[in-house]
Amino acid sequence: MGKLRLHELGRLTPDEFKAAKKTPVVVVLDQVRSLHNVGSIFRTSDAFRIEGLVLCGLTATPPHPELEKTALGATEVVDWVSCPSALAAVKDLQRQGYKVYGVEQSTERQWLQEFLWPLEATGVAVVFGHEVRGVDNEVLAACDGVLEIPQWGTKHSLNVSVSAGIVLWDLFQKAPKKEAQI
Repeated sequence: MGKLRLHELGRLTPDEFKAAKKTPVVVVLDQVRSLHNVGSIFRTSDAFRIEGLVLCGLTATPPHPELEKTALGATEVVDWVSCPSALAAVKDLQRQGYKVYGVEQSTERQWLQEFLWPLEATGVAVVFGHEVRGVDNEVLAACDGVLEIPQWGTKHSLNVSVSAGIVLWDLFQKAPKKEAQI
């Protein structure tokens, strides 16, 4: 047993990535303040070949050296746009036919493992919020639902980039395979 070398991994080139069919998922970052978290979410979005990110409010946008420390070039291949308001981003995605879900702890949540892919939707968008305050209440109210990652420890939350990794992996697995073609 041994580690694979980079040339043995069979990864796409940046041009192949841009041309490849994407997993029909959009990530909305609502006021995520840490450049390292934003960079990590870019890198995870690259790994699961999602459609793109919407960076809202004070969320940093590329290019930025601190963001690149964790993105490792993913900002060059993962599509992204900046939007002043997460609420406006949610409404725009809904107009485009996406089902939008806040990732939050809520009384009206659905456990992530019970989530079923909405086949009638263009795709799924997930909103991740500020590291301390979470997803803004007004934004959460505009979402089509709330997904919660179950936790059994003593802490009340996960780091936003860890939450994004868990949610994107779950959505990647549940996305209709004819859509993702991965």
